[in-house]
Amino acid sequence: MAAARPTLIGPTGVLRRALGRIRGESRAPAARGLGWDLDALPHDLADPALLDRQARAARTLEKVYHRGQERIWDGRDVLGELVREVGPVSLPDAERRALQRILYLILWGELAAWRVSADLAAHLDSHESRLAATSQAHDEARHFYVMYDYLSLLGERVGPPPAASGRLLQRVLDADTLAKKLVGMQLLVEPIALTLFALMRQSAVCPVLSELLPYYERDEARHVAVGAHTLPTLVDRMSLIQAAEYWTWQARLFRLEVSGLAELEDDFRTLGFEPREVFRLGQGKQLAAARLLADELDVQTLWPIEALRAVMEFTVVYSFPEAHEPRDPISRLRAGVRAALKSEAPEGDLAVA
Repeated sequence: MAAARPTLIGPTGVLRRALGRIRGESRAPAARGLGWDLDALPHDLADPALLDRQARAARTLEKVYHRGQERIWDGRDVLGELVREVGPVSLPDAERRALQRILYLILWGELAAWRVSADLAAHLDSHESRLAATSQAHDEARHFYVMYDYLSLLGERVGPPPAASGRLLQRVLDADTLAKKLVGMQLLVEPIALTLFALMRQSAVCPVLSELLPYYERDEARHVAVGAHTLPTLVDRMSLIQAAEYWTWQARLFRLEVSGLAELEDDFRTLGFEPREVFRLGQGKQLAAARLLADELDVQTLWPIEALRAVMEFTVVYSFPEAHEPRDPISRLRAGVRAALKSEAPEGDLAVA
């Protein structure tokens, strides 16, 4: 029996999908089997700019997978060798407690990232996206068990993350769309992880940790690309209502992120860092991630990046006043508004390893 001829997309199909987009229905995904259902393909398939963007994203995501395979490291061997070369993990009590609280956040963040990336590997549409997410899941699993082993060397039982950070991670895990999980983990949590890795390495509070964290940083820098090159396709499929809900959810997550860093203020100071300095470093990396996403979305105007920069600048000045600055709410509000209007926060470095 001859196979049924596929039906090309006609005006009716285009109108039906447009109406579905307004109602909040997502476009039909591409066929997952060996057959082809051309009626399920998006009507903008012939858009050269879209095809070029998707092709570039596919090449980048495939490269993330292969680079991950080339740069796999054995966590047990690396940590064991560092302990033998540098010496035992031993810190004064105050610094040990401060370091532990920060590393608890990193540990549970790695577990959340492991679970999210495994979920993405199972549900993303393209083979290249699934390859990159699978590679990330492998990395995050290694990061989790190595950090657990390092904390065990500090001689204490592993504790929970700080309260607000724990709520943030749980909210990302409970997100009801892939787009939320991607933006929450890859473009909000991962840049903060890179910030904490850089700070702990620079502090030199523990020589073993300072030598260990560059392995984490090289892996995590690749992971940011997964979100930046996968999110555009998911954002394109959103209705106006879905997009508004997505951005609102992201704003709530940002507020939790600020609260989580505020919970660690005393610990940062114990290790020699001012909280505003920590937030600014993380802010720069998040701006760089946002810029990477804007480039992939082919955003022609800079106002979204500048608006994000202004919000972050207000937040850092209002939430983390320096020692010489007044701490009453009105003075902090005025200082925050002045900082937002200047909006001079620099972007950080997110070079993919």
